[in-house]
Amino acid sequence: MRTYLDFEKPIADLEARLEETKKLAQTSNVDVTEAVNMLELSIDKLRREIFQNLTRWQRVQLSRHPDRPYTLDYISLMCDQFIELHGDRTVRDDPAMVGGFCELGGQTVMIIGQQKGRNTKQRQHRNFGMPNPEGYRKALRLMKLAEKFNKPIITLIDTPGAFPGLEAEERGQGEAIARNLKEMFMLTVPVICIVIGEGASGGALGIAIGDRVLMLENTWYSVISPENCSTILWRSWDFKEQAAEAMKLTARDMELYKLVDGIVEEPIGGAHNDHQQMAYILKNVILNALAELNAIDAQERINQRIDKFCSMGVVLE
Repeated sequence: MRTYLDFEKPIADLEARLEETKKLAQTSNVDVTEAVNMLELSIDKLRREIFQNLTRWQRVQLSRHPDRPYTLDYISLMCDQFIELHGDRTVRDDPAMVGGFCELGGQTVMIIGQQKGRNTKQRQHRNFGMPNPEGYRKALRLMKLAEKFNKPIITLIDTPGAFPGLEAEERGQGEAIARNLKEMFMLTVPVICIVIGEGASGGALGIAIGDRVLMLENTWYSVISPENCSTILWRSWDFKEQAAEAMKLTARDMELYKLVDGIVEEPIGGAHNDHQQMAYILKNVILNALAELNAIDAQERINQRIDKFCSMGVVLE
């Protein structure tokens, strides 16, 4: 069963009518072809109208849609011969961070990303997509392995933040993320980072230093979530919509402020509406970016990567 957000309810009503009309055709000799065509056109028109005028909060909701494709979904749809690698060689394996070598468009790449779960059991196993320090250390180990064999790195970002538990802090959460930032700046291979869902704070930034940083159309990227921002400013979650508008955290905002390099358009209705089409679009974007980056000298790529991040922000003297 598909899950519909509040603003998708008009679409849900029309799709329910469409299903009822199709069932009528199966159980009787009534010709409903014209009615079906009209309903399909109405659904398509309504979907386009709704998704062309989304608020920032609605895009935040879409980034968390339970039917939205996660990292392992993209890997299965885009890649061939994926070999998942486990463990940080220090503490344990972190299921919230997945990665390994795969074949993408005829070339071998290292693909790494945060993974959420579909049901309660999976969410607990994946820690709701919030990595511990060993997750970031595993990611860095895999990046260094890719660098050793001269293979490009693709990271898929989808996390509400690094795990904030006491045990994570005791094992060096901040140090693990900081080390990733430092090391990713100096990687000699092409690095492409894509926000596929939520991009929250250092939890996202820990695998987001790249030559190309992209965002899917209905995603967000910020130092804090709208709910937590609302809690700090208004002492309540009730103002999360106003917070989202004030924070300017969507892909369009990030591109406007030159904090990301581009936006990957989603199918009409969002990525959750067509996993196959979204994966096809994303795969082509990645391959085009890799073709550009492979043509640049390694040291020049590093220099451009450093210059790009150093130029972000505004300095007032």
